Amino acid sequence: MLRARHTGPRRAPGYLGACLLLTACGGQGAGEDAGAADAGRIECAAAGESAFRSDCTVERSKDDAGALILTVSHPDGAFRRLRVVDDGRGVVAADGAEEAQVSVIAGGGIEVSLAGERYRLPATIKGQ
Repeated sequence: MLRARHTGPRRAPGYLGACLLLTACGGQGAGEDAGAADAGRIECAAAGESAFRSDCTVERSKDDAGALILTVSHPDGAFRRLRVVDDGRGVVAADGAEEAQVSVIAGGGIEVSLAGERYRLPATIKGQ
């Protein structure tokens, strides 16, 4: 049975201060090896895990309004949907009740935390 973890469209309490532009998710991100990047995988850590692994995948699509939606899938079939926004936050939860927390990580990119799960996405930070 496929298990889905959905997230919420609530507004993050603060902006990152810099405009974030999400890059192609197949590109190499911070701390990600070239083999994983070539396979379209990103680093992720399940709730309760401290170590990141390059075993999540990202699928890109558009919603009815034309916004870019990233569906991050875990190896066990669970997934999260994130909406790319251009208001300085980078991404927000696309559905559900959870709020995405986004922070800039060293070496470029962003880390998204959602209900204890964490994802590292490649991104270009404007102004850096």
